[in-house]
Amino acid sequence: MADPSASPSEMPPETPGPAEMRDPMVRAEFKRALIWVSVVIGAALIALLAQPILLIVGGVVVACMLDGGTRLLGRVLPIARGYRLTLVLLAVVAFIGWVAAFAGSEIAEQAAQLPAVIEFQIDRISNLAARYQITAGADDLSSLAGQAMSSLGQVTMAVTSVIGGIASLAMICVLGIFIAAEPRLYERGFAWMLPMAERGHFYGTLEKIGWTLRRLLAGRLLGMFIEGVGTWALLAIGGVPMAALLGLLTGILAFLPNIGAIISGVLIVSVGFASGTGTGIFALFVYLAVQAIDGYVIVPMVAKKAVDLAPALVLGAQIIMGALFGILGLALADPIVAMIKVALERRSARTAQKAAAGATPGLLLGSSSAATAPPTR
Repeated sequence: MADPSASPSEMPPETPGPAEMRDPMVRAEFKRALIWVSVVIGAALIALLAQPILLIVGGVVVACMLDGGTRLLGRVLPIARGYRLTLVLLAVVAFIGWVAAFAGSEIAEQAAQLPAVIEFQIDRISNLAARYQITAGADDLSSLAGQAMSSLGQVTMAVTSVIGGIASLAMICVLGIFIAAEPRLYERGFAWMLPMAERGHFYGTLEKIGWTLRRLLAGRLLGMFIEGVGTWALLAIGGVPMAALLGLLTGILAFLPNIGAIISGVLIVSVGFASGTGTGIFALFVYLAVQAIDGYVIVPMVAKKAVDLAPALVLGAQIIMGALFGILGLALADPIVAMIKVALERRSARTAQKAAAGATPGLLLGSSSAATAPPTR
């Protein structure tokens, strides 16, 4: 311990204290602590704001769909982007109005009959199980089927119930329209918060994510249209009841890969066998044919080459997102996984290129030379 009566010249030299940020060790420890605190705060914010974040992600997905239609229209109609976006929005509104005007009453009537048909099929399966003395009793099977149908109720009721997420859907659509109208405005706003050296990589990553989402969603929309219209037409030709409703449900559920196909298949086969064995077999054939066209023609042609997501990865993400965030998380699981995959691939490619080039400026993916100008459309 230093002598308090000693003169300042005799005192030992001063060493940096915990409040001295010029010390390299203190700065390093402070950065580590700041990273961990940021991770904890970020996780808490995500948990608290999960629903609004999903709405924003849904708005981005809608914006990508609108942007894809605007770009596609620009290939045949060389007018300003705003006019092309307006034409795309008018086409969407016109399609929804056509469905409501020409098929609305029929679909509403069929939707009222669907729960009774499903319950009838559940009773038939329960009685069959009891007749053959299957381990699970009829009551147990009915209870299990009831629980399964209640867990899927959010999907089927969203078509017939006015309360089925209309407010959230409207907010997603409004966000999507705003983002699609001026995408570069929001890109530059986010890039402004990044260091100059990172902006080129940021713009390149956003461009790749947008391209990937447009391909993915183009495949989804084309699949929804073909599955919905094809199921409707084939079931109507075969005399299967509720063809219009089943076609609409199949088209909507086609947006959910894997899980949507299972749900629509259960509904189609249940309604078909409720009208007879022959009708049920025909309904099963229709379902398998439509799914084969979507899985072996549409998806490989449009989306698989661009995204190439492993089916098990998508299904696992859907299970987790559906359990955590409900139907909205289930619907957005596929686009979220695609965005994360692209971001990780870009980061990995940049790291590998930096290691190969010895971190030479101008040779890196997304170098600072392109930081001030986002890619043009």
